[in-house]
Amino acid sequence: MNRFKIFTFLLSSLFPFLPLFADDVRVSSPDGNLVVTVNCQNGVVSYSASFYNKTVIERSALGLKTSVGDFTQSLQLLDHETTAIHQKYQMRGTKAAENDYQANRLALNFRDRDGLGFGIIFQVSNNDIAFKYAIPRQKYSGKEFKRALIYHEASAFNFPQGTTTFLSPQIGPETGWEQTKPSYEEEYTADAPMTKPSQYGHGYIFPALFHISNTQHPSPNTWLLVSETGVSSAYCGSHLSDYQTGRGYTIAYPDKGENNGVGSEFPAIPLPGETPWRTITVGNSLQPIVETTISYDVVEPRYKASTDYKPGRYTWSWLIGQDNSINYADQVRFIDLASAMGFEYCLVDNWWDQRIGREQLAELSKYAQSKGVSLLLWYNSNGFWNDAPQTPRDCMNTAIAREKEMKWLQSIGVKGIKVDFFGGDKQQTMQLYEDILSDANRYGLQVVFHGCTLPRGWERMYPNFVASEAVLASENVFFNEGAAIREPFDLTLHPFCRNATASMDWGGIIMNKYMSTDNKSRHRRHTTDIFELASGIIMQTSVQCVAMQPNNLQELPQFEMDFLRQLPTTWEETRFIDGYPGKYVVLARKATNGQWYIAGLNAQSTPLTLSIDLFGFGDKLSKVLIDNKKGQPQKTALKRDKSGKTKITLQPHGGAVIF
Repeated sequence: MNRFKIFTFLLSSLFPFLPLFADDVRVSSPDGNLVVTVNCQNGVVSYSASFYNKTVIERSALGLKTSVGDFTQSLQLLDHETTAIHQKYQMRGTKAAENDYQANRLALNFRDRDGLGFGIIFQVSNNDIAFKYAIPRQKYSGKEFKRALIYHEASAFNFPQGTTTFLSPQIGPETGWEQTKPSYEEEYTADAPMTKPSQYGHGYIFPALFHISNTQHPSPNTWLLVSETGVSSAYCGSHLSDYQTGRGYTIAYPDKGENNGVGSEFPAIPLPGETPWRTITVGNSLQPIVETTISYDVVEPRYKASTDYKPGRYTWSWLIGQDNSINYADQVRFIDLASAMGFEYCLVDNWWDQRIGREQLAELSKYAQSKGVSLLLWYNSNGFWNDAPQTPRDCMNTAIAREKEMKWLQSIGVKGIKVDFFGGDKQQTMQLYEDILSDANRYGLQVVFHGCTLPRGWERMYPNFVASEAVLASENVFFNEGAAIREPFDLTLHPFCRNATASMDWGGIIMNKYMSTDNKSRHRRHTTDIFELASGIIMQTSVQCVAMQPNNLQELPQFEMDFLRQLPTTWEETRFIDGYPGKYVVLARKATNGQWYIAGLNAQSTPLTLSIDLFGFGDKLSKVLIDNKKGQPQKTALKRDKSGKTKITLQPHGGAVIF
């Protein structure tokens, strides 16, 4: 090694933020193991990333095409600055109550051939990369640019050859039942090659999980989770394009036909302005993927909570009873069920305004409160963006309608709403989400979204936001047996992707053996009781659906009901123990009362025996819920060996809970 190379190596080691060459800038994570290099060559800006000295993202494009200028070419790096970020914050209702975010921030300023300015900001923590763009207010040829349309984002994610994928396809606009899609409800495919085209030709939704598994690569077990966060009314939601050899995946904006064709597919921002964050979580195991909090680390609350929003559990008649259960008598039965189980809420689903009526609904809410239960009510989001006929309609789509409706909801003691059937990812639709949340906060209402987009940092941005569906959820287990067979795969996949980035309203811990109100007809559930109980720990949302039926009070073993009665829904800490996406998962969560829960799910058709190290989980763990060899539920005492480990066997499509 010559003297110049030695000097350059020493500089890059001792001062990781200095330019490597004239137009290369590097920023490292606080521990120095995750490194992002930004390059400006021939006027084109790109980045790459290494983890423990192994390339995990090859050279990938950066830049924007806007109404101000084309910031994808003819760029010159003007300056850059690096600062350290250290932020502690608390949250309600996610997988970690307290977070300590430490990162190094790199801000780069560029100009194009016309002298127009453009910025890129990177923040790199020990396992996460986040980046966004900034455009200043500026003048050119006597014109002052005070606003911008973003026509295209060049941002790419170019992974090494041989990387495999865990992706769900984006579907086209006004497709599916009553033209209600896209709604992030397509199936995930596991361990697929990058070169496999997306099912509908529209690319892939966030989040997207990647596994660098090429045997020729020096780190075959590197995992990356790609998503975005901080999307509000100020931008559209994005997704990934199909893979292009040598370029990778790029950011794609909504289809022009979304939202019934109304509104622009291009986001518009005032200047100075910024885009949302693109995020990449990196790990040499799946632990950083499952435990990441990057969705919340780089965003801020947009308003204060108007009240102390309560987490909890809710009953829901519609999953098994469907529309016929939306009547006064059946809803009384499910309120009584919630009361008997000590649950906080009961959700009354679609058609309640017609099948129960507003006057009787007020009486129902009063009855629920007398039983220690609060109601949540379903609403159609429409407007005009799909043909879903369910009512109430036209109550959430305008400010005037929301003001009237939410004032009434508050007056009768309703504590939350579930709003369904949205129109896509355009900025106009993101404005509707934010408006519903902001207005609901004034009236002390928590909000769940269904038929909707992925929440992007919303648990921190909007304190009354609970969760979104944005997944092929439990209702499909009712609709067809194929989804029931697929349920174990889905619920062992989502801790590594969908639920890793945001709260997920799966829509029910299902306790009926059969998908019918008599619990004898239609197709059966393909999971064990303990699988379902453990899923209540594995799935993360602060208001959890326990889709029990009144008949379950007489059918379930007492220990199953006792467990559901004390099921926590908010957590101080989450730890990954073991698993593989779509095959099995074991997580530990510490409830806000200090109690640890360890839950495991097995999606495979054969038993899986695991040895779990209990060190670090305290000495209060004493009980185990688990399936026997016949798949029947049982409660046993926890046994530790001399090394502090316990051995459990997860039966096919079965589970376990240690608490």
